[in-house]
Amino acid sequence: MATKKTKSTVATITGGATALAATWVAHKAVGTAWKAILGHEPPDAEDEGDARFVEVAVAAVITGAVVALVRVLATRGTAKFANRVDEGRLSVRG
Repeated sequence: MATKKTKSTVATITGGATALAATWVAHKAVGTAWKAILGHEPPDAEDEGDARFVEVAVAAVITGAVVALVRVLATRGTAKFANRVDEGRLSVRG
């Protein structure tokens, strides 16, 4: 029977924190780019302003795509880091 390799606690905590931070940074970057290009903040679901549906949809698609891509890249990078830690090639002192 093959043994299933489990992630260490360090990898789990690091992965979660990295994904959260990357998501926050991506969301802020999209907001900043949107404001620089269009001159105003991207519309939010809670906004009761006069944002057109097309603008809301485009903002949602761009934000969702960028956040998803950044989360995947952050998760993969963290997984590589965790593998190095688990294999003993990198020591973590705590």
